[in-house]
Amino acid sequence: MNFATIADPREIRHNLGLNQSEFWSRVGVTQSGGSRYESGRNMPKAVRELVRLVHVEQIDLAKVNNTDLAVMEYLKKSHADLYQSLKKAVQAQQSTAGSVA
Repeated sequence: MNFATIADPREIRHNLGLNQSEFWSRVGVTQSGGSRYESGRNMPKAVRELVRLVHVEQIDLAKVNNTDLAVMEYLKKSHADLYQSLKKAVQAQQSTAGSVA
């Protein structure tokens, strides 16, 4: 699995206007644990990925279920060209929506 790198979590949190407790609790990390990551402690890959999904990609993990994940994996493996096309379309839509806001 390829985990993307993320920017400084403190900067992401500040840009979102969240305190440490609000930010870190959304990814299952205590405030004190998050504070250590913001101070430079190495963040585990799983936590980095959760921060990216929840705070950078703005994915509500409560709404994602196993079927959604299975469909995504099937589409990626069986129809990679369609998956890439859909991914680009969604990214373009998000860019347009972001520039309007």
